[in-house]
Amino acid sequence: MNKKEHILSKGQTIRESFKVTFFLKKGSYAETYRVKDQKGKTKLLKLFAYSNLDRTQFNANSDILEIEILKQVNHPNLVKYRDSGDLLLNGQKYAYVILDFISGETLADKMKRENSLNLYETKDIISGVLNGLNYLHNLDNPIIHNDITNLNVMLDLSGKVAIPKIIDFGYARFLSQSNKDFLKDGLNPFYQANEAFNKAFSVQSDVFSVGALYYHLLEGLPPWFLEVSKYKSDKIKLEDAVLEERKKPLRFKNKIDERIQNIIIKALQPNAENRFNNVKEFIQAINGEIKVQQLSSPQQISKPKLKKIKKGQGFSAIAGMQELKDTIKLDVIDALNEKEKYEKYGLTIPNGMLLYGPPRCGKTFFAEKLAEEINYKFYHIIPSDLQSKWVNATQENIRKLFDEARKNAPSIIFIDELDAFVPKRDDSNMSHMVASAVNEFLVQMNNCGEDGVFVIGATNFPSKIDPAILGTGRLDKKFYVPVPDFEARKSLFKMYLNKRPVVLGLDYEELANLTKNYASKDIQFICDESARQVVKEEKRISMDILRSVIKRTPPTSNTAQLAKYRKERDIINGVSTEINNERPRIGFKNN
Repeated sequence: MNKKEHILSKGQTIRESFKVTFFLKKGSYAETYRVKDQKGKTKLLKLFAYSNLDRTQFNANSDILEIEILKQVNHPNLVKYRDSGDLLLNGQKYAYVILDFISGETLADKMKRENSLNLYETKDIISGVLNGLNYLHNLDNPIIHNDITNLNVMLDLSGKVAIPKIIDFGYARFLSQSNKDFLKDGLNPFYQANEAFNKAFSVQSDVFSVGALYYHLLEGLPPWFLEVSKYKSDKIKLEDAVLEERKKPLRFKNKIDERIQNIIIKALQPNAENRFNNVKEFIQAINGEIKVQQLSSPQQISKPKLKKIKKGQGFSAIAGMQELKDTIKLDVIDALNEKEKYEKYGLTIPNGMLLYGPPRCGKTFFAEKLAEEINYKFYHIIPSDLQSKWVNATQENIRKLFDEARKNAPSIIFIDELDAFVPKRDDSNMSHMVASAVNEFLVQMNNCGEDGVFVIGATNFPSKIDPAILGTGRLDKKFYVPVPDFEARKSLFKMYLNKRPVVLGLDYEELANLTKNYASKDIQFICDESARQVVKEEKRISMDILRSVIKRTPPTSNTAQLAKYRKERDIINGVSTEINNERPRIGFKNN
């Protein structure tokens, strides 16, 4: 881009449809203008210079990711897409997107005047932002925004009531995208979650950012704020300083209700696992539907801890999955419990197994029930529990985890999102620290079964995991966990509606028919949401209520996405994906 002047001039017409009326702002790769359409209505035009975009800002089809995301979203608390296209100006290629113009101001502009806002106004703003994020996170292909700040939330003042709208999607990504394909330069470190410094993003990262915005609106400064000028352009030192500052207790200078303080503190937990599980929980806490307990040491970064597994039903609590349960009993449980018998027949003790398939289908639940079944101690780990931006720290965390698991043997180490933790080492973009972490994990897994440690990995995409992890003597037992079949869906509805007030004669076969391709967690959500609709009036859950909730609750994975997961299964099983060669699979039966 020309550094002295903006690209478009006043009065210039774009595609004979939009006339430039006013230049607004200029960024590193885009410029923003106010334009009028053919009907004279004011719109917003964002102009992208292809030559200034980073490769991570494009999707697999070489389309600009921000524009493709904007095309797919439609919600009252999000900026609205209208049109897009390409331009050739002075021999250079540009792309543009047309958005509805919002008559109002950003939260940053409002706070320049007022410094901080009152509790009631702040609640309305945060609720609107969370509603927008809840929509994004629950799309068929979920979207993480990654950049919720007071600059990227605008108040629409065109009506009687101010409506908060999320306006910038420059850092937004689909949840299914790899974290390594992410350019985080330019993100505000005071709004970033701890794991985001290491490019580990999730829905909980957005939860953290909203917590930071909540605090900022009430207190006038972001949480754990530092003067950034002394760090100049050294981003690493600034990030280190921010993380160090977050070890201190979070202070509230203004008079803020203790309930609100607890909500903010929970949202700002350094460890993602300790925050709200999703923005819906955040919304429920703000509305007083769930109570957030006071946290004694909210700033302490928790280390992987032993999760107490109470004596429970084990596999009998799992609806369906009988073939998977039978196979694991033979290949894993009996081998672990009857070590000498298996050694007599020359069979090795398994070190671990991989559960893979579509999201929200019960992989974590299955692992916990396996721990109950064999009475093993259980460690539930997510990548951010072990990953660190410090040199050699991740390897040390891995070693300590296995040392503790050996000390408390027999035990299970369950690692969720394994592909984010041990990606393929042949990737040219992989850092030395990540490669070293994969090596350390391989070393610790060697013969860990003989020490009473059994490792379970869970992933949606096993092809992204380093092949050595899935080799003989490591996670060599691999089980595909698809969406539940018809009979399993019936069982799930019966299980989740059991002990709730329901009308007599619920048609579980109809419910199962209405929820083809729905994940286990989707069905649990439908039952929970149906209960919430009737709880205030103390009515019973009826078929009409259930049908209504199902109608407005799409499955986590659509048909195309499920086909992609089955392709992953075929790759792991060594089946050619170029021919229609079905192979028997373990887990739920497909309809």
